[in-house]
Amino acid sequence: MNTNINLSILNSKINLLNLSPKKMQLFLTSMGAKNFTSEQIMKWIYNYHCYDFNKMLNISKIIRQKLNQNSYINISNFSEEKISSDGTIKWITSLKNQKVETVYIPEEKRSTLCISSQIGCSLKCDFCATGKQGFNRNLTVSEIVSQILQAKKKLKNKKITNIVFMGMGEPLLNLNNVVTVLEIILNKNGFGLSKRRITLSTAGIIPAIDKLSQKIDVNLAVSLHASNNSIRDLIMPINKKYNIESLLNSVSRYLKNSSANHNGVTIEYVMLKNINDSIENAYELADILKKIPSKINLIPWNSFKNSNFISSTTNRINTFANILRNKGFNTTIRKNRGKDINAACGQLTGNVINYSKNNL
Repeated sequence: MNTNINLSILNSKINLLNLSPKKMQLFLTSMGAKNFTSEQIMKWIYNYHCYDFNKMLNISKIIRQKLNQNSYINISNFSEEKISSDGTIKWITSLKNQKVETVYIPEEKRSTLCISSQIGCSLKCDFCATGKQGFNRNLTVSEIVSQILQAKKKLKNKKITNIVFMGMGEPLLNLNNVVTVLEIILNKNGFGLSKRRITLSTAGIIPAIDKLSQKIDVNLAVSLHASNNSIRDLIMPINKKYNIESLLNSVSRYLKNSSANHNGVTIEYVMLKNINDSIENAYELADILKKIPSKINLIPWNSFKNSNFISSTTNRINTFANILRNKGFNTTIRKNRGKDINAACGQLTGNVINYSKNNL
């Protein structure tokens, strides 16, 4: 693939990586191709990593010529790689003077790719390094998909079993592009993953949660991080617009239409010493979730520069978890992975310059 593409020529062409499976088919049939041609081309791109139309020999010569005239395939390449002592890998994509981070987490029975959906984040959660960087822009479909394609290329024969939208940014503030990526991930000619192998994490953009439920079905994870509105208001500014009660109501609506979330929604809860980790907070959390089918993931806070938070002690986290378990909740404590390369939860920063604002 030629990465030095003339941008003036491309202005009138379409990058096929930005197209959903349906739009891919419409684009191809508009130039006279058969319906199944879009499936063939998706296989070339997402299964065989072929980005040269001239090498797609089961596509008719006429269609290949039209593809070269009207479209291109351009991937955003990884520019840096960092490997943790625990096997976690962080890749960085450089987009002009911005950086986007992607993390691969290998485990015994699964391997998870954590992808980003925005450059930076506008939500400004106090405990998250990404939020402290400011917000630049949404990633395009091709820029998100490129993270998966490049990871697969780097990993070679190693399989990606799960994909999580838990990297930089709030996925539901880039809803349309994220839904298109999800359609590609789910498509049998795309990445072919089961909807139960895909998780989208959100801080709680209620209108977008409702829209998501009408568009596609995947696992939902909610960054709750507090047992009451007073605490959440302090550490997550989004709560002043969409409070806990309204957020949990939207989660209930999503679960009614979801078969992916067969074990309930994942509740993410970062453990902050003397902020949200008291015994009372544990009982309070159990109470507000009693009507929500859920599994709770407690996250030891990962430090970053110029932050005043302290992670809860191991004993306190275990006590907190046991209270929730005794209340009947499936509760896990997240392992710190990739901390030595700043790849752990809440540590992804890139190099974001705050050019614009994202309306919540």
